[in-house]
This record gives sequence, structure tokens and C-alpha cells, in this order.
Amino acid sequence: MTYFFETYGCQMNIAESAAVEQLLISRGWTKAEDAQVCDLAIINTCSVRQTAENRVFGRLGWFSGLKALRAKKPGAKSKTLEIAAEYVKDEAKPITVVVMGCMAERFLKSLQKDYPVVDYVVGTYAKKQFGEIIEAVENNRKASEVKLSDDPDKYEFSSVSLEPGAFSAFVPIMHGCNNFCTYCIVPYVRGREKSRSVEDILKEIDFLSKAGVKEITVLGQNVNSYSYDGVDFPKLLEIICDHIDETKSSIGWVRFMSSHPKDLSDRLISVITERKQLCHHIHLAMQHGSTKVLKEMNRRYTREEYLALVDKIKKAIPDVSLTTDIMVGFPGESEADFEEVLSIMKEIMYENAFMYYYNPREGTPAATRTDQIDVEEKKKRLQKVIDLQLEITKVQMEKRVGQIMTILAESVSRDNKEELLGKTPQDERVAFTAPESLIGKFVEVKIDSLSGNTFRGSLVK
Repeated sequence: MTYFFETYGCQMNIAESAAVEQLLISRGWTKAEDAQVCDLAIINTCSVRQTAENRVFGRLGWFSGLKALRAKKPGAKSKTLEIAAEYVKDEAKPITVVVMGCMAERFLKSLQKDYPVVDYVVGTYAKKQFGEIIEAVENNRKASEVKLSDDPDKYEFSSVSLEPGAFSAFVPIMHGCNNFCTYCIVPYVRGREKSRSVEDILKEIDFLSKAGVKEITVLGQNVNSYSYDGVDFPKLLEIICDHIDETKSSIGWVRFMSSHPKDLSDRLISVITERKQLCHHIHLAMQHGSTKVLKEMNRRYTREEYLALVDKIKKAIPDVSLTTDIMVGFPGESEADFEEVLSIMKEIMYENAFMYYYNPREGTPAATRTDQIDVEEKKKRLQKVIDLQLEITKVQMEKRVGQIMTILAESVSRDNKEELLGKTPQDERVAFTAPESLIGKFVEVKIDSLSGNTFRGSLVK
């Protein structure tokens, strides 16, 4: 039997899709080349912005047409579904549609009513039951026969989150969020923070080592608040690095995300400088440059405290690559507030940023405010932020030209089959001429030039 994934949103969703894929593979399933011919379609969704939800609603409309065609219902249209039409030319072949992720939790009670194409809505706390869903599909059982749990007390971490054939892998270490930023839906759809046991984390790392993985990223909505049996996040990273050394693991690099500025400790900065496996890249979500707006967002740090933290990081880790999240157009944001965003960007000089305008999320405090910013004004401000960041990114990346850096070679370039694509410890992309046999290895590359956001380099013999 065959499966097909559509995954939207954050790295945690990517990891959770990979975990379900491992389960399918273990049961003998194979990946379909196209959603039109799969037996099981799984849509892993995001609720952080309305645009992400709208895209999924559009896809559910498409799957409605596909499901009708696969069932050979009278009047089913084959336009844009020619592959499926050929697939069911001789007989009907049903397809099962599953929606998981944050949208599934947010619309847990209404999604199937509004979109009957969906057979299973798998909320945050029901992911552990995917085995029952898969077994039901294998045995042609009705979806109504499978009872899914939505009990927050029964959340379980998946044992492995590896995408087949990947040299990089995500390792979730905690789930949920306790911060309740006033604009954010995450605590409502992912629940309270729960940390994973050190033992289970190390077991997953051992599995990844046997699979030849070279780089891991430990994940959480806020990794800095990890806490399990007296082990905090800096201590966990030390344990992971020691374990990698002791087991002679294939893993050479360790990354982490995301970090909340209010919880990034001096001890964590020290651990990064002390441990060779920890990459010098930190994603430190700023969100805004105005203390007034940060307070209204419930971020629990000021502009001055954030700048002091960045200064401390840069002094301890001179070659650090800092990236961030920037939101504009938060309710009540004045022109003066917005100018503080631009000024802090110029002061910090992030290598890159995820930039977006505020999008009201039903159920969050900020969505009820009456001082919402006009959408066109939000777009105008966002464009200014994007234009500035593009300039800063170019300046920051050009500093690496001429350096010799360790690169993890990951794949053959789509543009030039003689070239490989890889990444630096700072999570920058590099294209360089090299044989395909080096894929999955750490190599030394001289950075020769910058093309867009990708370095061009030459292999050091």
C-alpha cells in the first residue's frame, strides 16, 4: 500500500510527519509518487497564520474532487486529475484522507462536518494512535470504528523522527508551550510544555547514528525551558555531546531551536563555546524592537534586555550566525514603534530573518483588540523590513567570502550535476564542484563568492 504526505508549517510538523512515515515504512508501505494514486493521504497542518489554514482548506477541496474520482462517482471531474483518472480506469480505488497537526486540534470537532472528505482528524493528543488508523486502512475498516483520544494527559513522543535517506534529522525534546504570547495560537493547539526523557532522546540518537545521520536539530517550542528529572537544557546538550563522543556516533553537528530570549542562559552560551559538536547558529526570536509592543505581546523581555543578550552571545561566540523572527503590524503598533524594529535590525545585523505581518488568531487576546492595523499598512511595513533584511543578509554573508569552512555535503545541485550542495555550521548554503561520493560527508571548502543567498565554493584538496 502507498502513502503521500503534505506537510505545512514548522520543523516540529516536519519531524512529526517523519515519525508517522517511519511507522508506515515499518509496516511495509511505500511512498506514492503522486497524491492522486496513493492509498493514504496525510495532511499535516499549521494554524500559526490564516494563510496557512486557507491553503489547507483549498487542498481539502482538491482532495474532495480526487476522492470522488477515485470512487468513480457519477459526475466526478477529471480536470487536473488525469493521473487519477487513468489509475481508476478499470475499477474504483478508494483513498483515505487524514488531517493532523495544529489545524486538526483547532477544528477537532468541526472539520469532518465542514469537509466530509476527511476520514480522520488526528489532534495533538491522538498521534500515538496512528498505528490503529493504518491498520484500519489496511483492513478496509470504516473510520467510524476507530476511536481517537484527545486526552492531554496521554501525550506521547514518537520514538523516531527521521526522513528516509536524510543526513540531517530533527529530534523533538519537548512539546507544547507555557508562554502565552498574546498573538500566538500554539499553547492552545499544542497544550502545556512536556519534556521528553533523556533516555528516550539518547535512544533516538543511537537509532539515527546507526542510520548514518550526520546532523541533528533538537526541537521544542522553547527548548530553553526543557526540564526532566533535574536536567535542564544546557545539561541536556552536554549529555548529548558526551554520548555522541562515547558511542563514536556518526553525528558531527548538533543544532537546536527554538530559543525564547527570556530563557537563554549564560550557562547555555558557555556550553556552546565549550562543545565542538554544537553549531554556532542561534535562532533567537525577537518578534519586535519596541519595549511597549513586546510588553503587549507578553514576551517578558525589553528591547534593552534583548540587546544585552545579543551582545553577550556575540562576545562569547564571535562567528555566531544569528537569525530571528520579526512581526510587524501588531495591534496598536505606531510609526515610532515600527521604526524601532528597523533600528534594532540595523544594530544587531541578523544574518537572516523570518518576517511576517500580524495575523489575528481566533482565541488569542490580541485578536480581540480594537486597534488593529490596516492590512495594506501592514504589508507596506513588512516590505520595508524585508528590503532592509535583504541588504543586511548580503553584508553579513559576504564576510564569509575567502574563509575555509567545514561543510556537510547533502545533495547534488539541481542546477549543475557536477556540483554538490551543502551547509555550513552557521546553516548557510554552499554549492561547490565535487564528486557525488562525498554526499553525507564533512568536507573543507573555500568560500569563493556569494550568489543570492548561496555561497559558491571550491573543495580544498
